[in-house]
Amino acid sequence: MVGIVSYGGYIPRRRLNRMSVIQEMGWYIPALLMVANGERSMCNWDEDSITMAVASARDCISGFDKSKIDGLFLATTTPAYADRQNAGIVAAGLNLRENIATADFTSSLKSATSAVISALESIKSGEKGNILVAAADHRKTRSASFYEMWFGDGSASLLLGNDNVIAEYKGSYSMSLDFVDHFRGEGKDFDYTWEERWIRDEGYAKIIPQAINGLLAKYKLSIKDIARVVYPCFISREHKGIAKKLGTSRDQVIDNMHEMTGETGAAHPLVMLVSALEQAKPGEKIVVASFGQGSDALLFEVTGNITKLAQRAGVKGSLANKKEESSYARFLKFNELINAETGIRAEASTQTALTALWRNRKMILGFVGGKCKKCGTVQYPKTNVCVNPKCNTFHTQEDYEFSDKEAKVMSFTGDYLAVSVEPPAIYGMVQFDGGGRTLLDFTDCDLENMQVGQAMKLSFRKKYQDKERGFTGYFWKATPK
Repeated sequence: MVGIVSYGGYIPRRRLNRMSVIQEMGWYIPALLMVANGERSMCNWDEDSITMAVASARDCISGFDKSKIDGLFLATTTPAYADRQNAGIVAAGLNLRENIATADFTSSLKSATSAVISALESIKSGEKGNILVAAADHRKTRSASFYEMWFGDGSASLLLGNDNVIAEYKGSYSMSLDFVDHFRGEGKDFDYTWEERWIRDEGYAKIIPQAINGLLAKYKLSIKDIARVVYPCFISREHKGIAKKLGTSRDQVIDNMHEMTGETGAAHPLVMLVSALEQAKPGEKIVVASFGQGSDALLFEVTGNITKLAQRAGVKGSLANKKEESSYARFLKFNELINAETGIRAEASTQTALTALWRNRKMILGFVGGKCKKCGTVQYPKTNVCVNPKCNTFHTQEDYEFSDKEAKVMSFTGDYLAVSVEPPAIYGMVQFDGGGRTLLDFTDCDLENMQVGQAMKLSFRKKYQDKERGFTGYFWKATPK
């Protein structure tokens, strides 16, 4: 049996209240009020598609043996690098073994479902045992546009395999159509979009029903046989219109999540699928379809193993962990849509020594320290000499992964002089459960709410950006548990 073994989700903690956009820019485009209900998810300044993919993948593989993962596929239309494998960075952040297959799936909003199909077919062939598929998008839009309201940031991941399957893969039906509803050319920051009515009537309204009906016909099923139907459509009225064309009941269709997150790009079919799995029962059939220069439609049947899957944050947990953002100016700055003064301290060189990054890749990206085989002392970073003064032995340390360890704040400060997109820069010393301590930046927190002894967890984030050379450096930060 081949299918979904586990799932994970990640929605950034910050949610922009759409009415804050109206308050600042409603005078410019009053029609934005039509889609201003609810909130949209927004990345913190140190998040992007790679950091979100790491977050949802960590949630997905929690409790699983990482050594059994044979491949990692990353699906995104907003990769951090045009020529550096983004999936490889995610794999390094997860500290997966190095002899696995990695690949980027990009350039289309259906890239996530295409990655899932490719992974499942590879597992069916016997070539691979378990493949992790992570999808994430952080799409930027022009200020005060309908797409700024419709879009959101987020990620979802699926662990696919053939043991302890929670949703069996029954088959798929794919369509490849060069229907260009939008495109983003080389060197462009924003999508160029065509007229919305045409996208609605000729795109969503025809392509998604055609893909889902093609899947049902292929496997001789009726829409009444399907318990949950998942498909993206950021136009809420048309999302309901597609359901009517398919002949589904209201209970069958998973909400498009406009009022909670907005559409999360390539990740959205999987974000909605995870939401469906969180409420699915054994025996139910689920159809998930994508949209982007065609469509992939996939059929799954939920098994009894879904009741045995250990609890994880998923999409539901991420949605519950939120902070409302009412400052539209902060949203604009976080997305680099305004050019604000950063001061002379920001002019320091941020060039990355790629040789040093390679030599210390496990320490930097995987947050791997050391554990002394003689006395059991753990430390970060790993060194040739044990830090225990009663031991001080040489070359006795083995790899010890800190990224999944909880910690407590020993000391902290709020620094208004350090360069920060959101001052003050908050950082401090943390003590890990089980031993080891280090100095880390803090994120997703407020200075007035920090306290010594507070429980923290680690989060993979952007550390810095070398804009002159186009390089993003990643590291781990501490965030309140």
